[in-house]
Amino acid sequence: QLQLVESGGGLVQPGRSLRLSCAASSGFTLDYYDIGWFRQAPGKEREGVSCISTSGGTNYADSVKGRFTLSRDNTRNMVYLQMNSLKPEDTAVYYCAATLKVLYNLCLSKDEYNYWGQGTQVTVSS
Repeated sequence: QLQLVESGGGLVQPGRSLRLSCAASSGFTLDYYDIGWFRQAPGKEREGVSCISTSGGTNYADSVKGRFTLSRDNTRNMVYLQMNSLKPEDTAVYYCAATLKVLYNLCLSKDEYNYWGQGTQVTVSS
């Protein structure tokens, strides 16, 4: 079964950047999956941040548009979430998720994904 592993989280000051990575377990190729990034802050629902299709099309939540960039590197079997101009309200556990196919207008919905990583903590604080 596909397993996902996130990395790259940490503590960062407001205005700084982080890059999160999502890798697949051995023997699985992320090329075949639509990928979503989600986040969950304490006491809040898990929310969609960004998603990328197998063809590279992306979608972003309004709260991160212009600051976050999602990309995939099929040669490395990785997906990257570049987060710039971070704000304290970006603080959350960030999760990578995968599914074989999701409609573009539903790709920020957590219910559309079958496979999830364990998450990586991002804390934005001075």
